[in-house]
Amino acid sequence: MMTMTVPLLFDQQLIRQHRQRASRDYADFAFLKDAAAARLADRLELIRRDFDLCLDLGAHDGRLARLFAQHFSQESGQDSAGSGKIGHMIQSDPAVGFALAAANYGSGIVHALDHLPYKAESFDAVFSCLSLHWVDDLPGLMMQARRLLKPDGLLLMSLLGGNSLIELRQVLAEAEQDITGGLSPRCAPMADIRDIGGLLGRAGLALPVADSDRLTVHYPHMFKLMADLRGMGEQNALLARLKTPTRRDVFYRAAEIYQQRFGQADGQIPASFEIVTVTGWAPHESQQKPLRPGSAAQRLATVLESDEKDPETGV
Repeated sequence: MMTMTVPLLFDQQLIRQHRQRASRDYADFAFLKDAAAARLADRLELIRRDFDLCLDLGAHDGRLARLFAQHFSQESGQDSAGSGKIGHMIQSDPAVGFALAAANYGSGIVHALDHLPYKAESFDAVFSCLSLHWVDDLPGLMMQARRLLKPDGLLLMSLLGGNSLIELRQVLAEAEQDITGGLSPRCAPMADIRDIGGLLGRAGLALPVADSDRLTVHYPHMFKLMADLRGMGEQNALLARLKTPTRRDVFYRAAEIYQQRFGQADGQIPASFEIVTVTGWAPHESQQKPLRPGSAAQRLATVLESDEKDPETGV
């Protein structure tokens, strides 16, 4: 039996360093996390169930647990955190600073994003909000998450999709070619929504759903965008990144191209972020099953009032 080797794309130690640095002032840069968390809360609101023990992977400062506690305690008319739909939340992050902050809204635990040190069938729900784009083996991570779910347990996650920061990617590549004549890896590859949706089925999750939203944030210039990315802990952490400092004129040229190509009438430039939200369930006998082919009570042509006749019966 052949063993698949997962290519290593990311410097996990550097990712921890970036997140640790970002943990100090993360509230000032968390607008994207808040937008994605609100989308997860919207999905969860449609599910009329309680989840007693939950896991949040890549929790940052615990704002997803805080949002859930506020949202669903208000919905149920209760005040205490952890009441209502969501029970106890275990929150994990690679950065100690984030895990300590998250501990204010549940349990804060430090571990790598791609290693889940929990017993099988421990959780009623597994959540993650804008962290898993830094995982090398996303299919393996999905399988680990599936193993942790109790039967009929919920997986609800959001990730940055492949259309994120397309403007920045273009201008950095063009500027580096203009100035140095070469090209180095600068932006993390992100999965396409179709690929992410397919991973749910491969992981053995039932009733998979994936959808995406595109958010456009406007900036006065490219350097403000890059400052926000640093504040989020989202700097370049590719193993193949350029190990020497980038020449300043590369960034100046990139900012110039950004303004020329994407600048708007008011001088602002857009930055696109794609948020992919996925839902899946650990299989359970109570779940709906797709109908067998040919089991429909009526032919489609009949429902559509078509004049088409069945080739066997002539009807």
